[in-house]
Amino acid sequence: MPERSATIAPDAMELHYAHIVRAVADTPWAITPRMLALITDLVAFRAAGNRLTKAEIRDRIAAEVEGRINAETARVGAARSGDVAVIPLQGVITPRAGMFADVSGMAALDRFRARVREALSNEQVGSILVHIDSPGGSVDLVEEAARELFDARGQKRLVGIADTLCASAAYWIGAQVDELVVTPSGEVGSIGVYAAHVEYSKAMEAAGVKATLVKAGKFKAEGNPYEPLTEEAQAAMQARVNDYYDMFVKAVARGRGVKPADVRNGFGEGRVVGAAEAVRLGMADRVATFEDTLARMRNARPSGQSRRSLAFA
Repeated sequence: MPERSATIAPDAMELHYAHIVRAVADTPWAITPRMLALITDLVAFRAAGNRLTKAEIRDRIAAEVEGRINAETARVGAARSGDVAVIPLQGVITPRAGMFADVSGMAALDRFRARVREALSNEQVGSILVHIDSPGGSVDLVEEAARELFDARGQKRLVGIADTLCASAAYWIGAQVDELVVTPSGEVGSIGVYAAHVEYSKAMEAAGVKATLVKAGKFKAEGNPYEPLTEEAQAAMQARVNDYYDMFVKAVARGRGVKPADVRNGFGEGRVVGAAEAVRLGMADRVATFEDTLARMRNARPSGQSRRSLAFA
């Protein structure tokens, strides 16, 4: 699908989907622009009365990240031999599991946090490897997940690997481990937050459609899709985005052990960077493949621990 936000003609749109389009557009996102454009297009496609099968939704999202995400692995977890718990953070990040997460390979944070807790409490687990391949997602519950991972330091060895993409909200979380590895062809970064306002006033006027809003509360209908965005509403949106960005920056600084100013000015400034550059900038610790990282962690296990196959689904 094209890299744009779809324009929806009101006469073709099922109007009861308008609030969904608005929610997707207005929500603060910590995600790569390409992926948010795809999500917006998918919602707009459905709002226009079209339908995709579960498989088609999954395939389109997977194709956007060049096939790197294995939806089934992202959904049910992965098993590895040894005392290393391999926990996936793969797909578009969403706060809670649901039908859409199940069919599209999204990374549900409630499941991710449950897997981390299970691994921490399992005496057979010596260390944890977070296997990351994500363009980011919604900001909801990201800081909570990041803080929980950071607070787990010292309980067991925590390693993360960008294999191959650790962007935006995924980097927010990935930066909290003891050591962050990037596979040679991987990318990390995209530190930033944004929201987009979509309004259809001109298109509705051309189609002979008029919306009348009946509201209570001074700002209740602020930013609605039927009227141009006011300066006051835009300022409120900007303040909200700024708050999440500050939270993002402080979390990365906490996890990487640097000053917030170093993150704002030296960690890509919203861009993703390659593996070697990420290490040079201090965004990651080393360049290595997933297989090499897993082998290194297994070889470093305390003596006397047995090897066994562990899955965290």
